[in-house]
Amino acid sequence: MKPHPIPFLGLPDNQSTLETAAVALVPFGYEGGVSYGKGTAAAPTAILRASQYLELYDEVIEDEPCRIGLATVAEPAIPQAPEDMLETLETLTDALLNQKKFVAVIGGDHSITTGYVRALARRYKNFGVLQLDAHSDLRESYEGSPLSHACTMARLREITPHTLQIGIRSMCAEEASLVKAQDLALCTMHRYRRGGFDLEAELARLPEQLFITVDVDVFDWSVIASTGTPEPGGMLWDEAMNLLQVVFRSKMVIGFDVVELAHRDHDANSPFATAKLIYKMIGMRFAGG
Repeated sequence: MKPHPIPFLGLPDNQSTLETAAVALVPFGYEGGVSYGKGTAAAPTAILRASQYLELYDEVIEDEPCRIGLATVAEPAIPQAPEDMLETLETLTDALLNQKKFVAVIGGDHSITTGYVRALARRYKNFGVLQLDAHSDLRESYEGSPLSHACTMARLREITPHTLQIGIRSMCAEEASLVKAQDLALCTMHRYRRGGFDLEAELARLPEQLFITVDVDVFDWSVIASTGTPEPGGMLWDEAMNLLQVVFRSKMVIGFDVVELAHRDHDANSPFATAKLIYKMIGMRFAGG
């Protein structure tokens, strides 16, 4: 598996070689599932470029998480057909999981997530999915496609019923009815901010193994502005970091992806914040070892 020409953080070979790295980062810039703004195809490269300017030391962990080794693999040729795209990502992540790597996928639009989760389902009979997102993504089909980014959680719930959705502030009436009818674990941003949500109690209801999918539109525009389907009123940086710290302390996180950044030439802040988010999550996962 070839290395990416722009390794995450710009790490030297002794910290970015796949054979010895604990973490494999997979850039996957697919945007065939989007419904509004474009730019996710170019997002992985923008994130990798921005990561070159991150400090390696994490002031919360009080260490350099990159010491565990972070390898960035070359982005594969991505088919435009949705099923073929999912098969490509499933095959790639499966190969890395076979090498005992912790895999972090850098999207790309949210429709890619199903490919990675299918690979995880080959290994884990019982695992949960935590979604941080502005949108519930529970539509059965959108604009004629069941593999649109608006259908991601509907597809993931076909793989595992154990899901928790946080940060939601946009859904259609049909999705809202589904949430109520099936009593799905979903917390709107309104409820989260009003203190009506017990995160630790909800996490306790999920299996020990947990996959995290982060759509960057969960964030407020002051944190990440460039995304294809923006919604006002999202999480602030510290809110999200506090939430993630609880999650990583409570569960064995088996993988994550970060999706839906839309590259904009005029916005250098959003890819930088996204790169830092990825590094923070890696640090939380491997803190203390």
